Amino acid sequence: MKKILLLLIATSFAAPGISLAQRQNNKARPALRKAAPATASRSSNTRVATLKNQLSDALRMAQSGQYDSAANNLFSLSRRPELANERPQVKYILGTMLIELKLYQTAAFQFVDVIRSNHPKYAKLAIEKLSVVADALGDDTILNYAISRVDLNDFPANLKDMIHYRLGEIKLRNRDFSGAAALFSRVSFGSSTYYQALFNKGLAELEANQTSLAVGTFNKMLDARRRAPVTDTNKVAAQMGLARALYQKQDWEAAIEAYAQVPRDTLMWHDAVFESSWAMLRAARFRSALSNFQTLHSAYYEDFYMPESLLLRSIVYLYICKYDEMEKVLSLFEKTYGPVRRKIGDFLKSTNEAGAYYTEVERAHVLKTTDRNANLRLPYIVVRNILDQGDVKRAMTYIEKLNNEKNRIESNSAFRSSPLGQYAMKIISNRSRNAKFAVGDMAKAHLQNMRVELRDLYEQAGFIRYEMITGRKDSIKKKIAGKDIATEQIDDKIDRQFYIQNGYEYYPFQGEFWLDEVGNYHYLGKQSCE
Repeated sequence: MKKILLLLIATSFAAPGISLAQRQNNKARPALRKAAPATASRSSNTRVATLKNQLSDALRMAQSGQYDSAANNLFSLSRRPELANERPQVKYILGTMLIELKLYQTAAFQFVDVIRSNHPKYAKLAIEKLSVVADALGDDTILNYAISRVDLNDFPANLKDMIHYRLGEIKLRNRDFSGAAALFSRVSFGSSTYYQALFNKGLAELEANQTSLAVGTFNKMLDARRRAPVTDTNKVAAQMGLARALYQKQDWEAAIEAYAQVPRDTLMWHDAVFESSWAMLRAARFRSALSNFQTLHSAYYEDFYMPESLLLRSIVYLYICKYDEMEKVLSLFEKTYGPVRRKIGDFLKSTNEAGAYYTEVERAHVLKTTDRNANLRLPYIVVRNILDQGDVKRAMTYIEKLNNEKNRIESNSAFRSSPLGQYAMKIISNRSRNAKFAVGDMAKAHLQNMRVELRDLYEQAGFIRYEMITGRKDSIKKKIAGKDIATEQIDDKIDRQFYIQNGYEYYPFQGEFWLDEVGNYHYLGKQSCE
């Protein structure tokens, strides 16, 4: 930064100032007969010279680290018509000052203005700075604007990894999976985004149904993180990605083993338990799947939106002919998600205003009390699920960064009351309002999807209940015919010490629900099918 500022001071503004004075003198030549225009010309030259001195002073302030004073002076000078030719340079330096002050959103506006000026030197420099600001804010709109104005090969080497990663994210969201994978591959080892790029490359390959490539990518990531702690975020993400790739490849046993390697004390463990239950069902390991449900449906996870898990549990009971347990699970599904479905429908009918949807999301985001439903019109499990969606997460992070920028300005009362401070507050207010409306629209779309999902799941519950009734009828016929199977429990002859030695809690399962425990369970229920 100081090197750039020294160069700017060395080049000075003398040459542009002379040409400007000459142009003004040339315009004044036809009127040399009159004293007034000559006096006006000298007065104009004096003003320009004074402004040039102020500009030099602002640069010296920037060089000495007085960023807020320099930024205020540069902001005032950028609005002077006498410095129109120097405006791109002034705004570029102003933007760099704002970056030093961590006012990224305000800085972005300066760089956009410079880019629009098409200045042969500063437009290109502004594009580079804008890409850095966009990365700091996580704003795809700004990044797209910056990248669309220049060839990727023109970016400096130290920015290329970040540009490739961000562009890959955009292509992945736009479902250009091959393009996304190619861009993620160009992020070099040692970059701060290398592991995220490697993980996203695997996701892109999965989306493109290139499961073998995805397995190789996630194994590469695991190998690179083999010395990291067990709970290392990148290591756990790679393990989860590998398990999902193996599941998509329909290698059920390998997928189950991969899911089992996800550590319990990580955020991904709950998803790993649920997804491994599907793999166990597909592999006909019904007792193992039922063991997972004791954890998934414990009180610890009562705030999680997971209607599908209850139906999956009922299907497992159907396979082993435990119709009484099926009835309990289906009733629990209807009791839990019936009100959820109604409240979602009522909320969608009550308003189309994006602001109302954002307000509901924001309340859940900041809610810290134990009575989580007190201030919400929607069930907490619904809003929590919306907050976990990727697009909403990114937008809420952006809003949080805008709030941080606002707090920095308000913490400096002198800067806050300055023209630049007022200008910055206006920008942040407008961007924050638009971002909140965007989150509201996202929340509405997710609610609509959840309503459709619940409608489909209720139809599935109806089919499952029909199968339950049919199974019960067949079971009664067998009993009447004297063909019912023995009531001996599967594991009656196995000592409880066997389970304790293998890390399990020993709870002989007799059909009751364990809704207050989280851990490893082994299902000890009775087989009810021939």
